[in-house]
Amino acid sequence: MPAMRDDFGAILTAMVTPFDDQGRLDEDATVALMHHLVDHGSDGLVVCGTTGEAATLDDREHLRVIELAATEMRGICPVIAGVGSNDTRHAVMLTERATELGVDGLLSVNPYYNRPSRRGILAHYREVVRATNLPIVLYNIPQRTGADMDNELLAELAQLDNIVAVKQANPANLARVDGLRLYAGNDDLLAKVLDMGEPGGILTSSHVFGEEMRRMVDEPDRRHVIDASLGDVYRDMAVGPAAVTVKAALNLIGVRVGGPRLPYVELDDDELAVVRALLERHGMLAPAA
Repeated sequence: MPAMRDDFGAILTAMVTPFDDQGRLDEDATVALMHHLVDHGSDGLVVCGTTGEAATLDDREHLRVIELAATEMRGICPVIAGVGSNDTRHAVMLTERATELGVDGLLSVNPYYNRPSRRGILAHYREVVRATNLPIVLYNIPQRTGADMDNELLAELAQLDNIVAVKQANPANLARVDGLRLYAGNDDLLAKVLDMGEPGGILTSSHVFGEEMRRMVDEPDRRHVIDASLGDVYRDMAVGPAAVTVKAALNLIGVRVGGPRLPYVELDDDELAVVRALLERHGMLAPAA
């Protein structure tokens, strides 16, 4: 098994999964995107998460993306693999396989849809941690799972082996938790998390605005000025689901990632115009003639 590490960096991009024109996994575009992100502000990559449309990947595709990332990025940047599931057996299998494939860490969301009790969540993670020696980042996103892991529960989970951090996507819970590092789970929380002395964020807008977001880490005295300048990014990149909007933006700037899979649909003309105008304002596209 790979050696334990948890120095993942500050700007971690929750990477989209590129598809070809037939909706199949595009391996070449996936590898190219990984290198593009590292070249444009990302310290590390999170694959097969929400923005990676993991919910629509079959296990073969899911594990192939993880394998590509582990292989291509070895020695270049840390890779965290999404291994969450609402079926504990499935989460354990993904955890075991991702560990074998050689990633640096794991992102594990609490079981969604089932909405287990507090005791059920604890029992779920006790099984997950037995399946790996890699550092595990919890993922708290109640708007998707239907259940909030409050900070008291997170502190209890921090006592389990290998659980080292939380990706916090509930602003109401944004606070230090004993035993856990804190990563912003929403782009607009990055500055606040950095101000708290915590590592950084697992982000989506960093696909396109990674270098600008990176400046919040490298120029702490100007952090809030930079953060304010990105207000339109946080707003306009939310015009559609993150995976859909990010893919549209990347395609517009010439980074080929294809479209989303159903039940996601492409941005409509009005939504696409919002993204195009955003890119123009930030100097990433020439203004339309």
